[in-house]
Amino acid sequence: MRNNLSMDDRRTEGHRQRLRKRFLQSGLEAFLDYEVVELLLTLGTPRKDCKQPAKDAVARFKTLRGVLEAPPEELTKITGIGPTHVFVIKFIQELAREFLKEQLLDRPYCRSSREVFDYLYHSMRDLKKEVFKVMFLDSQNHVVGIEDLFQGTVNASAVYPREIVQKAINHNAAALIFVHNHPAGNPQPSDNDKQITQDLVFAGNIMQVRVLDHIIIGDNRDFSFADAGLIEGYNTDFLSLKEGRRA
Repeated sequence: MRNNLSMDDRRTEGHRQRLRKRFLQSGLEAFLDYEVVELLLTLGTPRKDCKQPAKDAVARFKTLRGVLEAPPEELTKITGIGPTHVFVIKFIQELAREFLKEQLLDRPYCRSSREVFDYLYHSMRDLKKEVFKVMFLDSQNHVVGIEDLFQGTVNASAVYPREIVQKAINHNAAALIFVHNHPAGNPQPSDNDKQITQDLVFAGNIMQVRVLDHIIIGDNRDFSFADAGLIEGYNTDFLSLKEGRRA
């Protein structure tokens, strides 16, 4: 079978074998973005040189992540990338997303905003409207559920603490993490974001449900209320208000 291959085909096959061997020996750390894309494309075309389409894809979409998240119709505009390649790319993207989700659900949340960002960034980055998600955790800080509760502009009149509390009761949740996106790309919190978060922290204290974080997702960036010390500050404000009423 190999003897029937042309010299170019043999060269291409040898190049692929070297890429695969390098991956098995050392993983993707030593790979350039276009080489990772090239490996993916070879899964869709057994005997075709995929180096140039891979380079073109990375040049157009800037990064490996950009290629994985690119719309199918944009990917097929690149010469050498067809429907089968798009299927492979999107399948790998969904597989990675599911892996991150299972990883998040299978272990305790360790107050790492980055874990949440890594899981949700792919699905929230390109949304045109703001979406407010709530992650429900049990007493051991395992994630037991994730729901989209509100859409549109996130403001005090659109996010209802009572509904969130009711959902927490339904999930038998002991703690909550809030996540929403900023379609414009800048994750810095607005005054509305801060007011909503304070209201939710206060409501959580009243219902004895801890608020662990509120994460805002922007364009490859995020803002964590917990990392910035704001969640702790709101809890302190609640306790001060509670003590003041007692006095």
